[in-house]
Amino acid sequence: MVSKKGGAGLAAAVGAAVLLGAGSAQAATAPHPAPEAGPATLTKTDVGQALNGTTSGLGYGIAPIKSLRLDPWANSSADLLNNGATVQPDQGLAPVGTGTLTGPLSAGGGAKDLPLVGGLTGVLPG
Repeated sequence: MVSKKGGAGLAAAVGAAVLLGAGSAQAATAPHPAPEAGPATLTKTDVGQALNGTTSGLGYGIAPIKSLRLDPWANSSADLLNNGATVQPDQGLAPVGTGTLTGPLSAGGGAKDLPLVGGLTGVLPG
């Protein structure tokens, strides 16, 4: 009876012999010796391609953050930002309230939906 381990070991030995034999045959038929090793040089970096890769990578990383829901209790009965306060100034001025700032958050929006910050997130890639 032949064990499976012996067959696998035999196959590995034959494969190694074939690879080593092929490598020595190629080394013997090399047309000329390898060139002398000189000082190592680095290739010049293409700045345009490096910036393009960085910008596209940042776009994929930042895009989900811009639309991430900032208020975890948005659209629920436990939402604290759903309550607003409005003040009516004297002398006929327009009322000032907190709903302008907290409204996008209590609706489940992210940083891109905020009134002042949303315009600034358009500068970011993604």
